[in-house]
Amino acid sequence: MSEQTPLDRAHAAMEAMPQDDAARLRFFERLADVELFLLLSKEAEDDKIAPEVFDLSDHRFVLVFDTEARLSEFVGKPAPYAALSGRIIASMLADQEIGLGVNLEVAPSSILIPPEALGWLTETLTHAPDEIAARAEVFESPAGLPEVLLTALDQKLATATGLAKSAYLVGVTYDTGAKGHLLGFVNAVEAAQGALAKAVSEALTFSGIEAGALDVGFFASSDPVAAQLARVGLRFDLPEPEQPREYKLVTPGSDPDNPPKLR
Repeated sequence: MSEQTPLDRAHAAMEAMPQDDAARLRFFERLADVELFLLLSKEAEDDKIAPEVFDLSDHRFVLVFDTEARLSEFVGKPAPYAALSGRIIASMLADQEIGLGVNLEVAPSSILIPPEALGWLTETLTHAPDEIAARAEVFESPAGLPEVLLTALDQKLATATGLAKSAYLVGVTYDTGAKGHLLGFVNAVEAAQGALAKAVSEALTFSGIEAGALDVGFFASSDPVAAQLARVGLRFDLPEPEQPREYKLVTPGSDPDNPPKLR
C-alpha cells in the first residue's frame, strides 16, 4: 500500500466527520495547495495544454492525481500530463462547467468535485484581503486563538519557501483603541507581500472561523518593531530555498594526490 499523502489525510478527516464544515474546508485547502498531475489528451505544445475530458455522472470532468505513480496506475501506460497546483487548475476550469476527478480508483482520496464546488473554490481563492491604515501601539503575547487556526497557519507558511525569514503572531492594540491579532512578517520579499497576505487570509477562511480577522504586517529585521514581535510573539520559521549545488570539473591528472591511472 502506498504511503498516505496530505490529500489522503485531509480526505479521510472529511469522510470521518461528514457534518463538520471545518474538515471539509481543510480538504479543499489541501486540494488548492498541493501539486496535482493533470491528465492530458496530448503532449503540451509551448504553453498550451489540452486536458483529457471525461463524461462522468451528470457532468464532464478532467482527472488529476496527487502523485505521478497514481496517474500511471490509473492509465496503465505512459501518458502526457501537466504538473500544476490545485488552485491553478481550478482557475483554468472556472466557468467551463467542468468538474475535477481526483485520484479516481487509485487512492482512498478518490472523489469527484462537481463544477459548482470547483466554482466556489475558485471564488474563495480569488478573494483578496482588505488593506487598512492603522498604527500599532502595543504588542503582547497572542491569546484565545483556536488551535485549528494555528495549525492552518503553520501548514500554509510551510509552503512559502524563501518568501520571508520568519513571522510572529502577536496580540495588538491600535491607536484607535481597537484590539486584535497581527501576523508580522520579517524580511519578506517585497514582490511576495501580496501573496503572503492572501495566504494568511486563506488560512483564516479555510479554518472555518466565522467573522474572524487576522491582520498582517511587514517589517525589516532592522525595524525596532521586529524586536518587539520577537519578544512576545509566537514564531513561525519559513523554509529557506535549497542552495544549488556547485559542481567543479576536475581535469584528470590535476590532483597530485590522485594521479591518473595508466593502462
